[in-house]
Amino acid sequence: MGDALKIAIIGDYNFTYNSHHATNLSIDQCAEFLDIEINYYWIKINEAVKYKQIYFQQFDAIWIAPGPFQNVFFLNGIFRIFLEEKIPLLITGDAYKIFIEYMINIHQLNVLGEKLISENLVAGSNFERVKIYPKTKEFQKIYENFNDVELTSSRFSFYPKLLAQLSEISVSVDAINQFDDPEIIRLTNHPFFLACSFCPQISSTRDLPHPIIYTLLKRSIELKSVL
Repeated sequence: MGDALKIAIIGDYNFTYNSHHATNLSIDQCAEFLDIEINYYWIKINEAVKYKQIYFQQFDAIWIAPGPFQNVFFLNGIFRIFLEEKIPLLITGDAYKIFIEYMINIHQLNVLGEKLISENLVAGSNFERVKIYPKTKEFQKIYENFNDVELTSSRFSFYPKLLAQLSEISVSVDAINQFDDPEIIRLTNHPFFLACSFCPQISSTRDLPHPIIYTLLKRSIELKSVL
């Protein structure tokens, strides 16, 4: 690979969706801020699931964009690939719930078949404001100089016992919202594997790129330099 970062964005791109357009813009904003070249490529869900694991090793970071998705089932195969890779990965939007459900299934955390996660609590295609309360020092620092109110079109309530179960499988809840539900989770056994229920790309600006996206790309640069 050259000096430029190479990012794969997994999702069914539609230019009419604000969150998809904002995804591109936020990367461009961070590239300018970091003074680096970033090449990014949208890969449709049904195409990504067909690629072998080695295909994704050409990328410096993976971003699973918000939906809607043409086939949600295909995301399970994509998660399986990236859990085995050490490529920095960011999930934003409604794929957040799908990922947690995937972790529940592969670790058999719901043998009784209970409803552990609610349906989407945000009505229609509206965006709702959520206040972010960091639970770790890392995210306290990330939000130190950034607005802690985020925009989301997907919000979920969790069955309390699920949080304890997730902590046993290397899932850390790094931030909650004003309803005490997780908004940011992280895999502790991975160099950078972060999932946000909200869409940080929407809050990103040219003058102040979102620190979560900035951190993803900064971590990608660091890992790239040691390879």
